Amino acid sequence: MTTPDFSQARWYKSGRSNGGGSACVMVAHVPTATGVADSKLGEDSPVLPFGKAAWSSFVEALKSDRFGG
Repeated sequence: MTTPDFSQARWYKSGRSNGGGSACVMVAHVPTATGVADSKLGEDSPVLPFGKAAWSSFVEALKSDRFGG
């Protein structure tokens, strides 16, 4: 996979962040991938990109509670 460009992406914070909203995961979608970043690091956070199939599998696993949480 080529490195996706998240520079213009709109980032969304997790609804499960702490009360102050500073310790959470951010997610952004671009045409070729979904990126995950740490909001505590702001713009300096590295982005972990996932291809569409991998992200879809992850979301389905969350929905079906396969992680036991």
